[in-house]
Amino acid sequence: MAELLGCQFFDLDHEVEDFFGTKIGRLQSRFLTIHSFREEAAKALIHLLSHPNRRDCVIALPPSGLMGAYLRVVRRAGGITVVLNDKPENIVERLRFYDIDSRPIQKVLTQDQKRAYLREVKKDITYFRPSYERADLQLDVSGLDPVAAARKVKEALEASGVKMGQSRESKPAAARNG
Repeated sequence: MAELLGCQFFDLDHEVEDFFGTKIGRLQSRFLTIHSFREEAAKALIHLLSHPNRRDCVIALPPSGLMGAYLRVVRRAGGITVVLNDKPENIVERLRFYDIDSRPIQKVLTQDQKRAYLREVKKDITYFRPSYERADLQLDVSGLDPVAAARKVKEALEASGVKMGQSRESKPAAARNG
């Protein structure tokens, strides 16, 4: 998406790991609640957006990206937020697993595990739906490959008058897959 829009891409999870010098799983274990973790992790988003040359970018946010501390940072930055909606079954097929040190784990899910993850994904979509409704744009990318989904985002941004990759006045676009 960022390449198609002509701007930089950042994954907030990676930025949090770089900012704090530790892996997400290890950082989360330092906090009693996920809320307190997010409050601290939002500092990485503030840091990322504090650089003028990063104002024109795409940032992949976690599911909680339009809640609490993350939302306050995004609103202050004036970014354009885009939520990508897909069918829960498609999301389960794209799941990737990582250990506590953010190393990929090869994991083949059984049918029972797929059903369990499907239930969890559906719960997450229901839980996060009110925060996703805060987005400037919500796009259904059900079944689209990454390139087709990126094109759909670009077309929607252009239709709404947003021009990315052309000036430092542009606003960051934050995308979240829901």
